[in-house]
Amino acid sequence: MLATLSRVGTVAPEVIELFDYLEDTPLWMKDEAGHYEWVNVSFLLNFGVRTRAEIIGRTDYDFCGEVLANQYRMDDERVLRGEKILSRVELVGRFDHTARWCVTSKVPLRNAAGRIVGTAGVTRPLPRAGAMPPAATGAPLGVAIRFISEHFAERITNEDLARACGLSVRAFERQFQAAYQTSPHDYLRGLRVRMSCSPLVFTRKSLAEVASEFGFADQSHFTKEFRRIMGETPSGYRRRFQPRA
Repeated sequence: MLATLSRVGTVAPEVIELFDYLEDTPLWMKDEAGHYEWVNVSFLLNFGVRTRAEIIGRTDYDFCGEVLANQYRMDDERVLRGEKILSRVELVGRFDHTARWCVTSKVPLRNAAGRIVGTAGVTRPLPRAGAMPPAATGAPLGVAIRFISEHFAERITNEDLARACGLSVRAFERQFQAAYQTSPHDYLRGLRVRMSCSPLVFTRKSLAEVASEFGFADQSHFTKEFRRIMGETPSGYRRRFQPRA
């Protein structure tokens, strides 16, 4: 996938692929218009997507709320003028509609002639910094999303979520469906699957251990749900992304 960088007139050494083996450290490269040209595996996991092909050519507006995307674009414009942004603490959005406080650095991406043709960045969550309330990113029903993101491996009912939001169950279910185009139950199942991707890639835990840790009844249930949402089995996903011993 490094070949995609040739579209913006630059290349990257193969050593950049070492970033695929760093957990919870998203790295990305964009063109001048803000389209992603390369990202590492941690970036894929942060946004809950299966392949780089789902990222390449898209922008922050496809993955983040407008508030965060606008901030990222303003930063990119500064970097495109030659400025470096180093070790800045900021909110970084995630696939579960929350955001985490992270330390981010961004630098200009140059071609062989030295002209700036894009931006590159890397970010890492602050130690012991939990997910910020979704309200900070403009996510609707933020209390419910925050509750789900913190208790996804437990049994959660719509009654629990409606109560947390101060709504009737019917009103909550209607608003949730309108906001996220899915039911709370299906949202929870999808979140469990996507949260399980990180240990599949960055640990040697058995599938049964991962299934138990992320709220699935057993390995068979885990495999069925994973295949339904990700289009492949957990073991197949692990083979695709886990570093070779």
